[in-house]
Amino acid sequence: MRKPDTLERLYLDFDGFFASVEQQARPYLRDKPVGVVPFEGVETTAIIAASKEAKKMGVKSVMSVKEAKRLCPSLLLVPQSPDLYRRAHHALLAEINAVIPVDAVKSIDELTCRLDTEQRNFPEKLSQAIKSRLAENIGPYISCSIGFAPNRHLAKIACKQDKPNGTTIWHPHQIPDVLYPLPFSDIPGIGRRMERRLIQKGVLDMRDLLNLQPKQMRKLWNNVTGERLWYALHGFDIQTPPSDRGMIGHSRVLPPEARTLKAAEPIARMLLIKAARRLRNQQYYAGLLYVSCRTFQAHYSQKLSLPDVCDDQAFLSALKKLWQKFSTLIPKHETLSQLSVSLSNLHKASERQLDLLLLNDENRQQWENVTRAVDHLNARYGKSLITLGSWQPPSGGNLGGKIAYTRIPAQEDFW
Repeated sequence: MRKPDTLERLYLDFDGFFASVEQQARPYLRDKPVGVVPFEGVETTAIIAASKEAKKMGVKSVMSVKEAKRLCPSLLLVPQSPDLYRRAHHALLAEINAVIPVDAVKSIDELTCRLDTEQRNFPEKLSQAIKSRLAENIGPYISCSIGFAPNRHLAKIACKQDKPNGTTIWHPHQIPDVLYPLPFSDIPGIGRRMERRLIQKGVLDMRDLLNLQPKQMRKLWNNVTGERLWYALHGFDIQTPPSDRGMIGHSRVLPPEARTLKAAEPIARMLLIKAARRLRNQQYYAGLLYVSCRTFQAHYSQKLSLPDVCDDQAFLSALKKLWQKFSTLIPKHETLSQLSVSLSNLHKASERQLDLLLLNDENRQQWENVTRAVDHLNARYGKSLITLGSWQPPSGGNLGGKIAYTRIPAQEDFW
């Protein structure tokens, strides 16, 4: 396994991305505490993202609006604009690519790059070139923090150390010493549950963790992930093996007028159709539909096996069966707060095997042909021109194109 003897990776993380994009796009928000929320005029929700001015007052993501306003009475609440964030992401990416090729986009607000020989020798110059270009061509209110290190994992940790708008450089000879003062929460791969397990096993801080052996880390994690983390934290060049897609889905916080089963069903149908479109675009078939309903009191879920299908009629028929089960499962006095639909047990279209026991497989193929024709027409006109059933997105819009940290929405998500 190779251990780099110089800087090889840059990791970039935009600071308070959604809130800073709002500030750049809307001058009246600049230099003011901003909280991005799902809907306009709704106080019974949570903060999705906070500007640096709001963060200084203690406002955090996932904090209730009520608590955020208690900490910051001057907080300006702004409804989310996912398509704006998507367009900003691609504009920012283009500017960075003009300075250094982007190696991988890790999320809508994070990316990583490989360094050439000159960039390794002058990381400060590279960091300033990126920041200057973004400020000049996009605007000064969208800032980023940058980390340099021998591998991607360490560079990601480094870029979190001097936020906002900072640059942190960790040379190989500084590893692992620079990690000793850090809390476990700064390390990707160590969540709250893992932190509790480490403490229970007598691993109390980063020095204890880094003094372990690779096999001990594997045992603590109960899989090879722990061993890979050990090598990454000690400066080795670890390449994460590619993984197959496990599911495709959409979720949505429900607006106040759609928090009953009857009112939420059309939204569930539209979310499912959105997911099915992505499934077909990526040439998959699905063998399982999973639907989740959250209320303010509990979480309810149902699933239904499917015979490897990809057409809207099959999915909507399955959803109807699951929704009938929800009507008996969820107490009438409970209020729905969030919906989630996902398609899993995925198989590539080229690997699909027809079920010889299905008598209606010819009918299934006919529905697939109908759905493909619908997809073609919708793509041609750039909107949901034809759908199975009514198509009336709820208040706030953004159906299927909601804020997504781990997936950059496509343009068709906003049809």
